[in-house]
Amino acid sequence: MRSSSSNALSPSFKYYFYLQMLCICLLFSTATANGHFNPLIQLPTDGIYRNISTRSTAIVLNIFDFGAKGDGFTDDTKSLQDIWKVACSSSSRAKIVIPKGNSYLIRPTDFAGPCRSRVTLRISGMIIAPGDPAMWDGLNIHRWLYFHSVKRLKVEGGGIIHGMGTEWWARSCKRNDSNPCTHAPTALTFHKCNDLKVRNISLVYSQQMHMAFTNCTRVAASGITVVAPADSPNTDGIHISASTHVELKDMVIGTGDDCISIVSNSSGIRIKNIYCGPGHGISIGSLGKYNSSAYVQNVSVKGAVFLNTENGVRIKTWQGGSGFARKITFENMWMKNVSNPIIIDQYYCDSPLSCPNQTSAVFIDNISFRDIRGTSTTEEAIRLSCSDSYPCKRLYLENIELTMTFGTAKSFCWEAYGRSVDPVNPPSCLSSGDIIIRHLVNSNSTSWLRDDNALF
Repeated sequence: MRSSSSNALSPSFKYYFYLQMLCICLLFSTATANGHFNPLIQLPTDGIYRNISTRSTAIVLNIFDFGAKGDGFTDDTKSLQDIWKVACSSSSRAKIVIPKGNSYLIRPTDFAGPCRSRVTLRISGMIIAPGDPAMWDGLNIHRWLYFHSVKRLKVEGGGIIHGMGTEWWARSCKRNDSNPCTHAPTALTFHKCNDLKVRNISLVYSQQMHMAFTNCTRVAASGITVVAPADSPNTDGIHISASTHVELKDMVIGTGDDCISIVSNSSGIRIKNIYCGPGHGISIGSLGKYNSSAYVQNVSVKGAVFLNTENGVRIKTWQGGSGFARKITFENMWMKNVSNPIIIDQYYCDSPLSCPNQTSAVFIDNISFRDIRGTSTTEEAIRLSCSDSYPCKRLYLENIELTMTFGTAKSFCWEAYGRSVDPVNPPSCLSSGDIIIRHLVNSNSTSWLRDDNALF
């Protein structure tokens, strides 16, 4: 008999999940009713379990036909591995169905490509990880569900991927200084997967990062929900590394680290309609750790709500690195009770030991912050702390309105050069120096032109 796991979703998780959804609805309706902010965020309205039409040549594979029990206790790993092998080797398009109403216990698993034809993985039930970290003994501790070298893969279905991360968090050195600092699995990783689509999936309580795209090209992800407590360590919602042409939109992310993080060798990233909270905001970086080279460019973040987050939009780099972060735009943001709404930190040091001063730095250039408003819980609502050796250049602020509930918000700048266009509150502290900037704005894009006398 196929039955759901009785303990797959704890009461505390259900309470947290539904409370977050209620807060989101109230936040959006209140903001619109007051007329102060009309958020761009429109969560997907499609039926989450809507059937997908398929051509007659596609084969449909149900995990129960491969021996799965779906009771949340029996190990269904082999069933999932077997069904993947059949789908990936099929000369016809294949759809793997993991039905709703059931829970499937899956051990760390690799889903290897290339596949002969297109594969759709329709997760409508719940996939749960082993709760005991010892299940990773002798295995790659960075991975749980790991897809690699698969082209034209589609993952969808409205289901849940549950990382059972509680025991991992308890063993983290960020929870307890006496614990050793070790790695933990990313729940869902896509590595070297091109022309990838991921939509309508929830990831909850991951061991560490929830979803990662590494060395991928042409990715479209939408309708993703991420849920983890605010104190869960290193549980980034969406992580992008060494990937190009990535689009993220219509997402609700609440976690214990960055809602979205973008790191080295990534470009052509488009992010739209994001709810973030709790979490550490949307971050470029960290970049340049261990004196490494890092390159991030052509990033657009347009339309986001931040509620009770440690940061809003942030660029963070380590001293001693090299490379650049450039051509990055943050636009149309609404923030409530955010500790650091706008921050560039070129002295980032996430270490129990102090970081030595170094002259080399990741070069930050051509960064725009536009149409950002809300409330800050710290005095420095805008903090632009740049390198002495490699100052930030061509920074741009326009239509910023950030206040404190109690007190007066301020701006802090160090070696930060650029231009602002009123209104900007708190008042801009950018220095113009010898850098001459002309800013062209139209309805679709922001373009920067360099004067022949400008210093770069």
